[in-house]
Amino acid sequence: MLLDTDDSQLVLVDYQSRLMPSIHEGDLVLQNAMRLARMARLLDVPVWGTQENPAGLGENPAEMKALCRKTLDKMSFSAVADGLVEWLRPPARPQGGNARSLPRHLQKPTPAEGLQRNAIVMAGCEAHVCLMQTSLDLLEEEFEVWVVTDACSSRSERNRDAAFDRLAGAGAELVTTEMVAFEWLRGADHPNFREVLTLIK
Repeated sequence: MLLDTDDSQLVLVDYQSRLMPSIHEGDLVLQNAMRLARMARLLDVPVWGTQENPAGLGENPAEMKALCRKTLDKMSFSAVADGLVEWLRPPARPQGGNARSLPRHLQKPTPAEGLQRNAIVMAGCEAHVCLMQTSLDLLEEEFEVWVVTDACSSRSERNRDAAFDRLAGAGAELVTTEMVAFEWLRGADHPNFREVLTLIK
């Protein structure tokens, strides 16, 4: 029950310019989200972003978007409704050429084989709306969901805490930024240990 870099993806939900000023502990939450994104990039963990109605709520910070492979503009509260799963679980591609005529033990695996990353590390705002609805839908899609509590918030603590209670009851794991960091590293002998440590100290 520990996170593994080879099985993880990071999703950063709606850290938007017109939303964050009203978020409880918004500055700290955004700092932790950026730490997660930088750690993920160091450790080759895919990073994805979402933005809810960016015309109305503004964009995610440019620095965050630069760390993401893609950022999904959405109008649904759950990013799953607007196509997030297709990014997290790419479809298997058919093999080309005459590979099918080779004996099975000589065939190369399809590109999607061995690349499934089913542990989705989630962080975002608002915790009780877009973060929660996306996480619940990902659980329905049979992903493991790990919610980074100190990188999530809402306009009120009551709504944030209610979201955490509901997510835990639905089967999500509740973690912190440092828990994610040290589980991804697993030991002080990791080649990126010192670089990751500087991000969380």
